[in-house]
Amino acid sequence: MIPISRLSLNQATVKSLTLPQTLDLCLRHEIRAVGLWRDRVAELGLAESAAAVRRSGLHVSSLCRGGFFTHSGAGARGASMADNRAAIEEAAALGADALVLVSGGLAPGHRDLGLARRMIADAVGELVPRAQELGVRLGIEPLHPMFCADRCVIVRLSDAVDLALLFPADAVGVVVDTYNVWWDSGIAADIARAHGRIVSYQLGDWVSPIPADALLGRGHLGDGSVDFGPLTRQVLAAGYTGYAEVEIFNQEVWDAPADETASTVKARFAAVLG
Repeated sequence: MIPISRLSLNQATVKSLTLPQTLDLCLRHEIRAVGLWRDRVAELGLAESAAAVRRSGLHVSSLCRGGFFTHSGAGARGASMADNRAAIEEAAALGADALVLVSGGLAPGHRDLGLARRMIADAVGELVPRAQELGVRLGIEPLHPMFCADRCVIVRLSDAVDLALLFPADAVGVVVDTYNVWWDSGIAADIARAHGRIVSYQLGDWVSPIPADALLGRGHLGDGSVDFGPLTRQVLAAGYTGYAEVEIFNQEVWDAPADETASTVKARFAAVLG
């Protein structure tokens, strides 16, 4: 379905590595693309990070992350918007295919889902002109419903598509992350509706039981419950031609040697998606 040449390694999968170490790892294992995280970019500095990426010849499939738009006070909202504008500039400097947006949970002191979603729509609308100016595509990522309260009130791909369609396609799209959407009975129709709007395809398996820290419940492809074949065929049929990015949050994976992790990622990608 997807050749190994379109594999990208998200930096979170090898969390302990610095940005240069991550680039070197990808080069050693002939992985052609990488998904970067802003904290690691900040450690090295944006200018040096962008230079390191150029020297490596690797493609940046995504930058994580912007978002967290739901704030009760004007000061907090202003700081969030300033941070997101900085994230757009970082994505442009790195040549990233998309800036991934994790939109934010309920506003502090509120239980109003509608209010939180309106805040997110307003914030995305404010960012669109700058994203278009710099040629950056914003990717709205729905998260699994268990993260709704504190991380992301956008919990179904349908929610993300509805929001993205309010804005120009060159500026706003959606992220399809298998870990977050595999459970949704309407996912096939929503992926089809996202035709031309999918800016990132991320891969991680759902492993059970859920760990005490629910964020760390992602596993290597094939270790859990996700049926990757149908999802991948649907994403490709929706016109997606970018990289497929393996993003795993898992303490055992993080504790393993990075070269072992990269080898496993490649082998599982070939077995599951090849």
